[in-house]
Amino acid sequence: MDKPQEKTTDTNEKPKDAFPAVPTTKILAIGRLVAPLTPEQRKAILPREVPDTVRLFLAGKIDQWWSRQDGKGPVFLMNVTSVEEARALLGKLPLDDAKLMEFDFIELGPLSPLHLLLAEGWATAGK
Repeated sequence: MDKPQEKTTDTNEKPKDAFPAVPTTKILAIGRLVAPLTPEQRKAILPREVPDTVRLFLAGKIDQWWSRQDGKGPVFLMNVTSVEEARALLGKLPLDDAKLMEFDFIELGPLSPLHLLLAEGWATAGK
């Protein structure tokens, strides 16, 4: 007996009109070193990278920061509303400026299905 073929969905697709649009309120920036740093690069760049990153934190642009467990770079939760702004800010950091770090950016916003908890949300659901 043949097994029914499973349908797969492209997870990069956004559902069309499933829920109301929400604003981008944060950007998740996932960094990765292009190649492991040499001892010379560490000595030359990290004394500038760390203070510059702290300045972004103190300016309120970086909300939270972590180190990837695989050691390949940092992860920042940023208080900016566009990828362009996040890219511009992180592009000024010494590792990125030296083309030693790259970032992937993910736009984040409020959990859209929560509108269903509101009376008007149920009235407009599926429309």
